[in-house]
Amino acid sequence: MRAEDLPEPAVPSPPPGLVTVGRFDQRTGYRVNRPRGSDSWLLTWTTGGRGLLIQGTARTLAHPGDLVVLGPGVPHRYTVAPSADRWTFWWVHCQVRSSWTGWLRPYEITDRLYTTGPVRGPDRVESAFRRMLGDARWTGDGVPPEPEGAQPSPDGRGRVAVAHGAAARELALCSLEEVVLLATARAEPRRPGVDARVRRAEALIEADPGAPHTVRSLAEGVALSPSRFAHLFTEQLGRSPMRALRDARLLHAARLLEATDLPVERVAAASGFTSPFHFNRVFRERYGMPPGAYRTRSTAPSRDSVLTPPHPR
Repeated sequence: MRAEDLPEPAVPSPPPGLVTVGRFDQRTGYRVNRPRGSDSWLLTWTTGGRGLLIQGTARTLAHPGDLVVLGPGVPHRYTVAPSADRWTFWWVHCQVRSSWTGWLRPYEITDRLYTTGPVRGPDRVESAFRRMLGDARWTGDGVPPEPEGAQPSPDGRGRVAVAHGAAARELALCSLEEVVLLATARAEPRRPGVDARVRRAEALIEADPGAPHTVRSLAEGVALSPSRFAHLFTEQLGRSPMRALRDARLLHAARLLEATDLPVERVAAASGFTSPFHFNRVFRERYGMPPGAYRTRSTAPSRDSVLTPPHPR
C-alpha cells in the first residue's frame, strides 16, 4: 500500500505543550493523515494486530512489541496494516526529553521515523503505560491515581488522558522515559550490515563518553588496528570515531546540565572536555546557545516542552 493511497481528510494532532496518552483497538478502515506532520512527537507501542506507519519517505509495519516513534515536522500517515484486521496500540503525543533522541538515534530508518523492534519484558512496558494513564490525570493534590486498565470501548477507543499540570506532565514523562529506555536498551537496532565490532565500539563510547577514548584505545577494545578500525567505523556509520565521541560527550553534557547543578566547568570535565573554552564553543554550535543558557531554559518550571537537541550533522 502506498502513502498516497491513504485517503483524506487530515487529522489534527494534540497541542505540543501537552502530554496526551491513550490506548486504541482499531479495525480495518482506521487511518490518520497529517500532511504537515505534528508539532509534537508521537510514540506508539503495539500490543495486538499490526499497524502501517508512513513518515516522509520512510514506512514501517508495527508488530506486537514494536515501539515506533514519529518525530515532529514531517508529513505522516498511519492505519491498520493491509494484511491485518485490527491494530491495538498505546500512543502518546508529547515533547520528548533531550536525552531520548540519543537513545533513539540508532533505530532511525529515515525522516525521523524510529522503530526498535520487539521489546523483551512487555509486562513492564505495559505497566509503565498504565501508570502513565493514571499519572496524566493527577491534579497535584494528594497522591497520584493508581495505575488503571485501559480496555477499549466498543468504538475501539480506550481511556485517553491529557496531562495539563506540570506535576502530571513530569510524572507521565518519567513513565514514558522508562518505556523508551527499555525499548532502546534491550532491542537490537535494525541496522543490517553494520559490523559487530563497530557496534561494540559505539557501545563503548556511549557507555562512558567522558573516558579518555582515542582511536587507538577503541580499536584495541575491538581487536582491530587503528587504521582499519577508523576506516570501518566511518564507512559504516557515516562519521568518524572521534566525531561520534564528540557527539556522545555533548549529549552527556546536556543531560548533566538538565539533571544536576554542577558548575559548567565540572560538566565539561565530566563529559571528557579538557578545555572549558572548547566545550562552550562546540556546545553552542550543537545546541544554538551556551551551556548556561541551555540549563536555564531546559530547567525553567514554566516551560511547555523540553529542548530537543538537533540531529547529529
